[in-house]
Amino acid sequence: MSAASKSRLGRGLGSLIAKAAPPAAPANDQPFATKSAPATPAPAPTGAPGYLEIAVSAVEPSPYQARRVFLPEQLRELVESIRSEGLLQPIVVRKTGDKYQLIAGERRWRAYQELKLKQIPARVVQASDSSSAALGLIENLQREGLNPIEEAHGYASLIRDFDLTQEAAAYRVGRSRASVANSLRLLSLDAETQGYLGKGLLSVGHAKVLLGVTDAAQRSLLVRRVIEEGLSVRATEKLVQDAGKGAGPKSARAKSTPPRDSGAVVEIEKKLTSHLGARVAVMHTPKKGRIVIEYHGNDDLQRVLEKLGVEL
Repeated sequence: MSAASKSRLGRGLGSLIAKAAPPAAPANDQPFATKSAPATPAPAPTGAPGYLEIAVSAVEPSPYQARRVFLPEQLRELVESIRSEGLLQPIVVRKTGDKYQLIAGERRWRAYQELKLKQIPARVVQASDSSSAALGLIENLQREGLNPIEEAHGYASLIRDFDLTQEAAAYRVGRSRASVANSLRLLSLDAETQGYLGKGLLSVGHAKVLLGVTDAAQRSLLVRRVIEEGLSVRATEKLVQDAGKGAGPKSARAKSTPPRDSGAVVEIEKKLTSHLGARVAVMHTPKKGRIVIEYHGNDDLQRVLEKLGVEL
């Protein structure tokens, strides 16, 4: 994310918090630290309005959560970090009846559930539905934890659920209108291509080029070729240009190609992801295919290899 984008996000978040939140904690307050002993969670700092220790069981997920995928390996890393170092940043919630609804920090909350801790440090703010949705989206954008499709769905939710224009939604999250518009264009891609984009097998640059292909069947073939051959964005541009020159025969051939059994492939992906504890993508065609396993660093690669029964 560029410095300008981060600056805009910071201004958007600051504006929303200034309107919605109680006074911030004093500058000399230390971060929350809840060590691994479940029976003795760290107390909330004194003199910090809006900060409480609340029951983990009293917290509910937000219906406006933009993040769709919570990777098991990333959650494990967070669990170990909290077990070792404590929670350095409280979750952000708002009171809804006798419960607390999450605004930011669902992974932290899930990690506390994994650790079977009873209480979690939280910052309680007053926020409307629209402010809650915008704050949650901004928090995820600042952490750069959303994949491009999740980000696009976050913008779409703001616009759809709260009757905002693209310009108004962009203002709420501190982004430019053009950035939001370009992100929303990704949702016009078919579900299979969106899946590849969400899994990181295609970049946003690739997607923008492929959006120029109007025939869905032909685009699906091009998408698979881009992934199978590991083509760059520039090479994808040339591929799309060449396909356009021979649009007639290629389009006819594409339409005669049977679609993949997406339901069975998705089920295989889920089982492999669960078994390996790593995100897995299966690219299947009747004649050939490819399985892509994502890992994070040498230690995670070693763990995946052990799961596969590979010894080095």
